[in-house]
Amino acid sequence: MHARLLAAAALASLVAAVIVLPATARSQHATAATVKVTAGKPSEFKFTLSTKTVAHGTVTFLVTNKGKITHNFKIAGKKTPNLAAGKSAKLVVKLVKAGKYTYECAVPGHAAAGMKGVLVAK
Repeated sequence: MHARLLAAAALASLVAAVIVLPATARSQHATAATVKVTAGKPSEFKFTLSTKTVAHGTVTFLVTNKGKITHNFKIAGKKTPNLAAGKSAKLVVKLVKAGKYTYECAVPGHAAAGMKGVLVAK
């Protein structure tokens, strides 16, 4: 009788683990980073990022142009449309592996003027 109770308890624990583990894996996989990007601040040809380190995977960039001229934001082969002063855009990018990802303003001359940087994905 005691052996049956132990076996039943072991089976119940195994079933609970099978049910809980996939839910945990889904919630960790669903977590995505969000980075707020301000273009044109602290000066016209600079970016300010809310963080410069993220987990690799899906990253959402919320880009706002607080400068006086048109800017955009480019990273990992994707870019926002050109943003006039005061405009915003959302850019969703998949950073497939850990490493360093350069970002820049792709408007001609802006990166050369200093509108660039590096984001680290862990």
